[in-house]
Amino acid sequence: MRYKPCWNYQEEVFKSVIARKIARRDTISDEGKADLPLPVSHLLFVEHPHVLTLGRSGNAENVIVSPERLAELGVDYFPINRGGDITYHGPGQLVAYPILDLDQFFTDIHKYLRYLEEGVIRTCADFGVVAGRIDGQTGVWVDIEAGNGARKICAFGVKCSRWVTMHGLAFNVDSDLNFFDLIIPCGISDKGVTSLSKEVGRTISLEEVKPQLKQHLQDLFQWDEINVS
Repeated sequence: MRYKPCWNYQEEVFKSVIARKIARRDTISDEGKADLPLPVSHLLFVEHPHVLTLGRSGNAENVIVSPERLAELGVDYFPINRGGDITYHGPGQLVAYPILDLDQFFTDIHKYLRYLEEGVIRTCADFGVVAGRIDGQTGVWVDIEAGNGARKICAFGVKCSRWVTMHGLAFNVDSDLNFFDLIIPCGISDKGVTSLSKEVGRTISLEEVKPQLKQHLQDLFQWDEINVS
C-alpha cells in the first residue's frame, strides 16, 4: 500500500480510538462505571512501495540525493508526525503499526519501545540471528559488539497522544539495502543496515515473519486477539 493512503488510514483508526476513550470517560458514573466498552487496539502490517519518511526531530539534510534523483527512482518523500529521523520503507520490509491504547497496558512510552524492540529481537532469534540493542540508540541491531560494524535491522518511530500510539517499526526482512544509500539512516552515519535475509543467507518472505512477530508482541503485551484481517 502506498504510504499516504496508509498514513491516512492510520490517522483514522488512531482518532477513532481516542474518540472512544473520550466518549467512555464522559460516561463514567459516580460509581466509577462506564457505559461504553474500552476502545479496541489495532496492529497493522503493511509493505510499502519505495518511500522516505522524515520524523519531527529529523534533519532533511539526511536525504543525500536530490529530489530529481528520488523521482527518477520512484521514491516518494513525506515529512511526518512521528518521532525519529529519516528512514526508508520499501518492498521486502515488514512495517508494523501498533495503534494501542496504552492505558490498557502501561503508560510508559520507553517501556513501549523496548517491548517493540524485544518482539523483533525474539523474531530474529527464531531465524537464528542474534540481535540486540545499543545503548542510547532506539532500534534493533546485529553484531552490536562490533562498534561501527553493527548493522541496524529494524528502525522505530512512534507518535503517542492521550496514551494512544501510532506509527511503529520497519523490519528489514528482504529489503533492497541499496535504497538506504539515499539517506543517512536515522541520522546515524557510522553504522550500517542489514536485512534478515542477508544475515540468514537465504530469501525470507514477509509471510514467514508476520506470524512470528505477531505472536511475540502478543506474548509481551498479553493482548487478546479478536480479529485478523
